[in-house]
Amino acid sequence: MIVSASRRTDIPSYYSDWFFHRLKEGYVLVRNPWDARQISRISLSPEAVDGIVFWTKNPVPMIRKLDRLGLYHYYFQFTLTAYGPEVERNLPSKNRTVIPAFRQLSREIGKENVVWRYDPIFFNETYTMDYHCRYFEALAAKLAQFTETCTVSFLDMYRNTRRNAEALQLQTPAARRQAELLERFAETAKKYRISLDVCAEELDFRKAGVFPAHCIDKERFEKMGNCKLNVGKDKNQRSRCGCVESIDIGAYNTCKNGCLYCYANYNAGSVAHHFSRHNPRSPLLFGEIEEGDVIRERDVRSFADGQMSLFDFREQWGK
Repeated sequence: MIVSASRRTDIPSYYSDWFFHRLKEGYVLVRNPWDARQISRISLSPEAVDGIVFWTKNPVPMIRKLDRLGLYHYYFQFTLTAYGPEVERNLPSKNRTVIPAFRQLSREIGKENVVWRYDPIFFNETYTMDYHCRYFEALAAKLAQFTETCTVSFLDMYRNTRRNAEALQLQTPAARRQAELLERFAETAKKYRISLDVCAEELDFRKAGVFPAHCIDKERFEKMGNCKLNVGKDKNQRSRCGCVESIDIGAYNTCKNGCLYCYANYNAGSVAHHFSRHNPRSPLLFGEIEEGDVIRERDVRSFADGQMSLFDFREQWGK
């Protein structure tokens, strides 16, 4: 089993105490986002967990606790963009806090385990082609020694995103404009020796040297664990998503970052209400077990299938 922590909320930033208590207890409870009375009990034992993917914009609260992850393989998807506080409303200063945190995290766990995400990309009168290119290079220069990979994507306008994003006065980019931006990004990434890939886009950018991303990456975890993983594509994600199967332990409308483009946290009132019900000792991310809840043990197990040979490593990673 691979754990996603979490596409739905920023666990490292706001819920790290809860997360580590769940590891200590050996399980987590997750409400079904479409039927809240249905709860899955998910084992977090090292024997069942092949890896953990953390998604964050500010890992500072978690960094000092990383030694508690000694029995697990993991890496971070770290979003760091050039948007200002009118877009990412509750993030701390990027120059004073977020960029130093990126560098510190990389020093702690290795630059190969910190994936820089510059996403989602959108255009308006402020965030133009030239703006993105200028600040992408500024960030690349600051992060080049601390990451190997940057993943980018363009904003998808989900129904839940539209109301919050109205204030951004978004422009709909033509395919040619997207391709030009990624061509320029690719040139910059090459300059700083950063591999650039693209997450779940319909257009093919391979001519620019930008290949599809695998944000939850089977091969990365196989390399970490020196074993093959019998895990397939995640059927619950979009058809163009390259991720393999995982279990997300987060919850919607619980992230306090306040990003106007977010699809997972779109109602500020719900976020505040849910956050007020967070108990670091509860098996649920927020709230408690209530009368009428149905808890079912989810059948989880390791995907590991034997130790990898030297041939496997050469075949998959060219070594």
